[in-house]
Amino acid sequence: PMECAQRYSEGGADELAFLDISATTEGRRTLVDLVEKTARVIDVPLTVGGGIGSPDDVQRLLDAGASRVSINSAAVREPALIDGISARFGSDRLIVAIDTKSRDGRAEVVTHGGAKFTGIDALDWAREVASRGAGQILLTSMDKDGTRSGYDLPLTRSIAEVSALPIIASGGVGTLEHLLEGFTEGKADAVLAASVFHDGIFTINQVKSFLKEHGIPIRLMD
Repeated sequence: PMECAQRYSEGGADELAFLDISATTEGRRTLVDLVEKTARVIDVPLTVGGGIGSPDDVQRLLDAGASRVSINSAAVREPALIDGISARFGSDRLIVAIDTKSRDGRAEVVTHGGAKFTGIDALDWAREVASRGAGQILLTSMDKDGTRSGYDLPLTRSIAEVSALPIIASGGVGTLEHLLEGFTEGKADAVLAASVFHDGIFTINQVKSFLKEHGIPIRLMD
């Protein structure tokens, strides 16, 4: 992960996300040492998530060099954790990740890497995390994740409409057009992709150039 992060940082990424998606299901905390080593070799903000269950966990990660943290399962289990982290560190340090799956005609919040349904409506949860002090929402449709068929645009747009928070769209990118649609149709404030970069389908510079050509305000490498 460290070498990968360094390559993406040098390749023009605006921000990197290190999300240990199995940390909660396996009951381990995010690897602080790895975060510390990674933060030393990149020059862009680093968001870290996975296995965070307390403000003290957040403190350790920020001390290790993380710019902000992302919480998901712990926030659903203990919503007051959002308030506590926001009050102690500021909302700009906190992203609440909302993972969803479609069930009974609605988007339902899921946790533990998508393994557990919570019974919570995604739109209701988006409103609540905003009211509790989250700084951003990282929205992932688990139905779309890994399919390379594009973001869940109706869901992304709906979340953007009910929450005043910046929305990061995630899950399903397979083409450059999908990233553009995240902005234009999904009304997201930022877009996230992983496997298309890991697998070398396109580079960060290709993405940014494409988005800029299509009117998205974005910073290109010098």
